[in-house]
Amino acid sequence: MADSDPTLDSLLDLMRRLPPTRVEDNVNLLCDLCPEYADDLLGNVDQPLKILRDEDKGREFLGCDYNRDGDSFRSPWSNTYLPVAVPGPTPSPKLRQLETSLNAAFDTYREMYFEGGISSVYLWDLEDEPSGKETSFAGVVLMKKTLASPSGASDSSPTGTWDSLHVFESHERGRSAKYKLTSTVMLVLETPTASHGDKVEGEAKGKVTLSGSMTRQAEVDYPLTTSAGHIPNIGRLVEDMEIKMRNLLSSVYFGKTKDVINELRSQSGLEAKSREDMLRAELAGRLGGRK
Repeated sequence: MADSDPTLDSLLDLMRRLPPTRVEDNVNLLCDLCPEYADDLLGNVDQPLKILRDEDKGREFLGCDYNRDGDSFRSPWSNTYLPVAVPGPTPSPKLRQLETSLNAAFDTYREMYFEGGISSVYLWDLEDEPSGKETSFAGVVLMKKTLASPSGASDSSPTGTWDSLHVFESHERGRSAKYKLTSTVMLVLETPTASHGDKVEGEAKGKVTLSGSMTRQAEVDYPLTTSAGHIPNIGRLVEDMEIKMRNLLSSVYFGKTKDVINELRSQSGLEAKSREDMLRAELAGRLGGRK
């Protein structure tokens, strides 16, 4: 294995320590500072998904490094690069047909689980194995949901953004396929500073921002019963991983934050807490004595 580049390692280490809410600005600054590492930074640092619009099809789509060529992004609806048409890479006709079906399937998935938002799926061909007996391809499933302040609500209404990227490889082996999945979820929750008219007990509420990202990997083998078997397989793979990561995020973000708040300021007084501890110890002692 070749030795890693210490400069690139330092840049990536710096990105891990900078605020997640400013990742896009920070990547651009580092690209300007070290332009020779721009491609490596853009390929290794996950950024919030861009929302673009395909005017010909009248639909929005998501842009990331996997469907980007220069400053243009390939639309999954028209298979063309926008806003400026460029001769960028596109999937083979057979893979493009699968890509279209996956976009339709995940459009339904998005509506079921997110009740809104935007989804996009992009596929690309991989080189076949030398034996010619294995068919391989790769892809990415993108999901984005933004919670904006309701119309007419105060400026202190909470907002949030969910960005998920599921990058996978598929290697067909006879009547089964091996899938390798790398999933990243970026979550941003924010409660802006309240206006003067929105106060609690005479004190204006302060700004609270909770943000971060999580990455998980998985490898599974699924049977291929039909030519369209990749659609339910990839759907199940992404669904299981998103549920798992959502539960982990709920535990890490909200559970740990609640623990910290309880350590700083408990809801009950010291006397009530002491009574609870004594009762718990008494119950434990009696249950232990019955063994």
